[in-house]
Amino acid sequence: MPEMPEVEALAGFLRERAVGRAVASVRVAAISALKTFDPPLQAVEGRTITAVSRHGKFLDLELGADADAGAVDSLHLAFHLARAGWLRWYDEVPATVLRPGKSPIALRVRLDDGSGFDLTEAGTKKSLAAYVVRDPAQVPGIARLGPDPMTEGFGPDEFAALLAGRRTQVKGLLRDQSVLAGIGNAYSDEILHAAKMSPYKLAASLTPDEVARLYAAMRETLGEALAEASGRPAAELKDAKRRRLRVHGRTGEACPVCGDTIRQVEFHDSTFQYCPTCQTGGKPLADRVRSRLLK
Repeated sequence: MPEMPEVEALAGFLRERAVGRAVASVRVAAISALKTFDPPLQAVEGRTITAVSRHGKFLDLELGADADAGAVDSLHLAFHLARAGWLRWYDEVPATVLRPGKSPIALRVRLDDGSGFDLTEAGTKKSLAAYVVRDPAQVPGIARLGPDPMTEGFGPDEFAALLAGRRTQVKGLLRDQSVLAGIGNAYSDEILHAAKMSPYKLAASLTPDEVARLYAAMRETLGEALAEASGRPAAELKDAKRRRLRVHGRTGEACPVCGDTIRQVEFHDSTFQYCPTCQTGGKPLADRVRSRLLK
């Protein structure tokens, strides 16, 4: 799943290539991906992209007023790439006709110079979502986002206040978009490994030193990932992310810090990875939902 660093890099990529260009056409190949009907999707056609923003893991293309159509308000084309979605850029959009259900393409945007992009989604479980709205806050997932952990005003005190009293495992809390915006499964694994902390530790049980250590690990991990992803073409971002990860997706490999074997916990719809020596005092975690440390 694209997370904050990759989505921010995609936003920067689109700012360079799409801002100032008008939308010539937009087509949907996966009807389930479009989550709104008013304004209609075709309302974005003829409008110029004036800005590209990121809200958590959402991308937001702001489209200026269309004087020719008598529209005086801007619109937003916002989308969430979900677990298996991606943005495929073209300097020249293919002329092929989109056929629903015949390809991984969910939505295609063609710009006035012939360039544009597809939103694609692999696999059979389709969760990619696109919205046409007058205000990004009208997208439910954006409206409920918590603070962005990399903003300048989000310091150790604000982080500690979010954790205080929460009897929630830190792994789940880091991934909860209503608590912190932009962190997913992969970077939460990386943050907890850097913090030398068990994924199952309860947020409310953290000492001040542990809170400080987790905050520092979060900022350092995300900061390095943002810097590494910045300026990369969209086509390179996924592979660059995989190469950067130290524990996530590396089950059975040696921990780069201590050499122990990286372990995995599997849930019904996802997995996560950790190092027993670095994070759980050498004890493996039981591989089941809501597991506790094996005794």
